[in-house]
Amino acid sequence: MPNHFLIDGRNFRAGNPLAARWRQALFSAVCLLALVVSGHARAAASAVPAECKALQAKYPQFKGKTLVNAINPHTPGYEALDPNDPSKYIGFDIDLGETIGNCLGFTMTYKPVTFAALLTTLQSGQADIVISDIYATEDRAKAADFITYSKVFDGVLVVKGNSKKITGINTTLCDTAAAENTGYVEVPLIQNLGPQCKAAGKSEATVQLYDNNADCIQAILAGRADTYVNDVNTVDQAVKAFPDKLEKAVAVTLPYSVGIGVPKNNPEFRDAIMAALVAIQKAGIQTQLLTKWSLGAENLEKPKLIVGN
Repeated sequence: MPNHFLIDGRNFRAGNPLAARWRQALFSAVCLLALVVSGHARAAASAVPAECKALQAKYPQFKGKTLVNAINPHTPGYEALDPNDPSKYIGFDIDLGETIGNCLGFTMTYKPVTFAALLTTLQSGQADIVISDIYATEDRAKAADFITYSKVFDGVLVVKGNSKKITGINTTLCDTAAAENTGYVEVPLIQNLGPQCKAAGKSEATVQLYDNNADCIQAILAGRADTYVNDVNTVDQAVKAFPDKLEKAVAVTLPYSVGIGVPKNNPEFRDAIMAALVAIQKAGIQTQLLTKWSLGAENLEKPKLIVGN
């Protein structure tokens, strides 16, 4: 998921008016969101369900520990730098992870990495967990076990007016250029359209790979790409930042879930995270956090395990 916006303006060329406008709009949106949700909304993140006391007794090995969460902190609403304190992170995934930590008695710290490095960072032991809007696919489950917690809805970002008439991840992408994040599930979905494009007498979509959402969106603004397919909330924020230049062509439901990645060699930790997440959902805390970050309560999904070979 994904996966995303650079709110510190990294990778934008100095003096680029579109980049400056993008940075200003994004900072304004995130600052406003941070102000709105501070105070009473923060209480949801620190709430601890009654079941957590029993879970700490069942899994005492995690109590009092400091664990590392590998994140790609460029998706406002999910995980991003706090505009009021760049040394901290804010977002739904941050709150959810800290609520899980409070439930099991451990403290969460963070290791920011590129999206493509999330699972390799976990595998190398540099991180203990990954809560970073990552889609739990069978292929990724070869590198980590996943506990799912959210449904996946993608948006299709296009230039205003949608002159290419793009309607989703289908043959309307033939003869177009798609900007995508390295390692995202959308990349093979678009590439797999090649045979259908050829059968229709068209060329397959060209996929341009970038490291973050900001660069993908900049590619569309600069006319280098025709579309960007990613998390619908990310797409919606891009449209809000550039309403006269961008629009969302459609929302797409993908056959995936967002999941928490944990090491494959630590089943007790996986079971503890699963149990804490169940308790948090049962107490209504995840719904509160989704509402807090304007992500929509309909995104909530009952936890399930995705464990690859």
